[in-house]
Amino acid sequence: MYTYEYPHPAVTTDIVIFTLRDQQLKLLLIKRRCEPFKGSWALPGGFVHLNEALEIAAKRELEEETGVTDVYLEQLFTYGNPDRDPRERVITVAYFALIASDKIEVRAATDAEAVGWFAMDEIPNLAFDHQTIVETARQRLSAKLDYSTIAFQFMPEQFTLSALQDVYETILQAEVDKRNFRKWVLALERIEETGEMQSSGAHRPAKLYRVKEPGKVEIIK
Repeated sequence: MYTYEYPHPAVTTDIVIFTLRDQQLKLLLIKRRCEPFKGSWALPGGFVHLNEALEIAAKRELEEETGVTDVYLEQLFTYGNPDRDPRERVITVAYFALIASDKIEVRAATDAEAVGWFAMDEIPNLAFDHQTIVETARQRLSAKLDYSTIAFQFMPEQFTLSALQDVYETILQAEVDKRNFRKWVLALERIEETGEMQSSGAHRPAKLYRVKEPGKVEIIK
């Protein structure tokens, strides 16, 4: 096997995981068990094995540190400032993931001391350059609402159009016109009626919908 004489940088993956809970966009963080930044909150992630593909490594680290499996992952950006990790020269490939709140069963696994969900305005100081990674992921998520079906990843198996509209308004932090939104989302033909209704007190029962191809994000423009 041919080897180079000069040193190589290490490669890691870091994962930004969003969900919607209590009408807030929330971020999953782990408390680091080891140095550097022992006891600090950080994104789930870790070093890529020599025989691993990047996404496989991201999924493995995510499961090892939080217990989360089977989520939609999208590559976000590559970060490679020479001083971003005090241990050695480390380049990280960041991913972001979205998960519906009814599918959440996280736990602190082997590589983390604790795990928790944080609202975006309550994020503590993060290890490494993870704050920058989170901000990039938030911007990417907001931008993709306009040209993809990424918001559907937040939805449970059955949902109302009002609940889907709440997702858009929560992420965009702005009101969306109800009539135009419903006309637009139905015209996409990516969701379908379940034939069931949801009752909510004195309000008129609302139709329940489901995503036709859950787990798939499509470009719509």
